[in-house]
Amino acid sequence: MSAQTDEAKDDGFIALSYASEKPGKRGKRFENAAGRENMMQLIQLRWIAVIGQITTISVVMLGFDIPLPLPHMLEVLACLIAFNLASQLRWHERPEVANSELFLALLVDVGTLTAQLYLSGGTANPFVFLYLLQVILSAVLLEAWSTWTIVAITNSCLAGLSLFSKPLAIPHDHGNGLSSLYVDGMLICFGLNAALLVFFIKRIGNNLRAGDAQLAHLRQRAAEEDHIVRMGLLASGAAHELGTPLSTLSVILGDWRRMPEFSQNNELQEEIGEMQAQLQRCKSIVSGILLSAGEARGESSVKTTINTFLNDLAQDWRSSRSIVAFEYENRIMWDIPVVFDSALKQMIYNVLDNALEASPLWVRLEVTREADALVLLVTDNGPGFVPSMLAHIGKPYQSSKGRPGSGLGLFFVVNVARKLGGAVSARNREEGGAAVLLTLPLAAISLEEISVDGDNDHVG
Repeated sequence: MSAQTDEAKDDGFIALSYASEKPGKRGKRFENAAGRENMMQLIQLRWIAVIGQITTISVVMLGFDIPLPLPHMLEVLACLIAFNLASQLRWHERPEVANSELFLALLVDVGTLTAQLYLSGGTANPFVFLYLLQVILSAVLLEAWSTWTIVAITNSCLAGLSLFSKPLAIPHDHGNGLSSLYVDGMLICFGLNAALLVFFIKRIGNNLRAGDAQLAHLRQRAAEEDHIVRMGLLASGAAHELGTPLSTLSVILGDWRRMPEFSQNNELQEEIGEMQAQLQRCKSIVSGILLSAGEARGESSVKTTINTFLNDLAQDWRSSRSIVAFEYENRIMWDIPVVFDSALKQMIYNVLDNALEASPLWVRLEVTREADALVLLVTDNGPGFVPSMLAHIGKPYQSSKGRPGSGLGLFFVVNVARKLGGAVSARNREEGGAAVLLTLPLAAISLEEISVDGDNDHVG
């Protein structure tokens, strides 16, 4: 049995604790995932730096006939290429990058830049202003302590280059304007800095905004999960309180049925029978709430097959509701062993009940299997969803019924489906009415290994 199945068995429909991972930890994980995107940006920037260095060395030596220690500069360049290849291989598959790893990558960039500047004139080299690129990138990508460390290191490197470097044979003609090689190099350096910063900071900013959006989504999910737990505690307490009066009513109705005043009146007997049936339904609902809250009343999760469960569910729902026409179509060809509990059953009931309330004359349930997923489609011919509701399906208290506390049905449905790794979507039908689609991975409920094509199922 899969771990998800065990989890589905233990968690209840109402008193569910969906927070399997603390929001703070999940937030850190998404920050690290955004860090991976930023690391890939640094790798791309490093390839641009490699091309830029090769181009600059070639132009300086061949175009201006300025001698450079080419073997040593190529050695530094080869080390940078090797590091970037290793980085690309390492981070291509890994999903997360921590702040310390980004910090180390920027230190390597600062180190290679310092080595090249040392070999080509130190602070006399106009490309010394590329240190600003490293500082600004660290301010955007790194935590505060890491950024200030980069600032201190670059300052130290700049001070060191002013004292120790190999001289660059470049004329000191700073006053010649654009005719000065130093001024031309400085302008090229400024243009590179500006262009790279605009391009990559915008992309890095997009990554950071995506990370913020993920964190906001996590906070919202945590709030919804807490809302479910609090409602579960309330519902469980209410179910306990309702148990005694329901039992008392059941005894009273049984006594009434045997009394001569009622036993000789067929019309009253029918009404008492209907009252007992509805009372039994109320007791079943209370039992389901307590079972979901982990307080089962002689019941437990049931091992069955997928077709048996769905067929029985459709029949039970049809027999306990007053509906003119209920269409049920099961298109699952290969039956498989599964385990179901009241949470999943109540989730499907909620969708059907919502459809029935909107469309008392006709409701349709269609179930299919698509690859390794169970797909349930519930349709009705009611008024459909208000457009504003479609954008907020699964949010609590989103309802067009106008009753206090309504709008929780789909909220529970969406959260149970999400816990099982599934999804819920809703739309309005062109011919009128609404359609709600539930998709659940069979791995979450199956007692066997699921093949992708659905033709080679076998018990695991």
